[in-house]
Amino acid sequence: MEANQVISLDRVRIHPGAATRDQALQEATDLLVAAGAVTPAYYEAMQDRERTVSTFMGNELSIPHGTNETLDTVLGTALTFVRYDGGVDWDGQRVRFVVGIAGKGGEHLGILSQIALLFSEDSEVEKLRAAETPEQLFSLLVAPSAE
Repeated sequence: MEANQVISLDRVRIHPGAATRDQALQEATDLLVAAGAVTPAYYEAMQDRERTVSTFMGNELSIPHGTNETLDTVLGTALTFVRYDGGVDWDGQRVRFVVGIAGKGGEHLGILSQIALLFSEDSEVEKLRAAETPEQLFSLLVAPSAE
């Protein structure tokens, strides 16, 4: 499954300010609900995951998602991407990029590896930081090597 099949421009946002981790989780949930990928109960599923293990991945990235026990809240596969220019305190770690993900079956695993690859390259992360519009961010996400 390709990135452009699970993310759309309406689920890519840029915020100039900061947010709390809970606000970022709520926004990710709201965007996934709007996409028809999860029920509103997915917020608590993401909170459960954070209580078990942080979804902070390094390089200013967090990928919040639910737990295996809460799969009944997942209706489909979708991805959200929000950049918080003021940062998010993620249990003491600074996060700027929050990638909300919901996956039905194993469809999302390839997308996760694409995101991990993208964030393993400092030059690619710098492009994501420099993007001025959601449209620019979206194009970097769906075709990172084309930029």
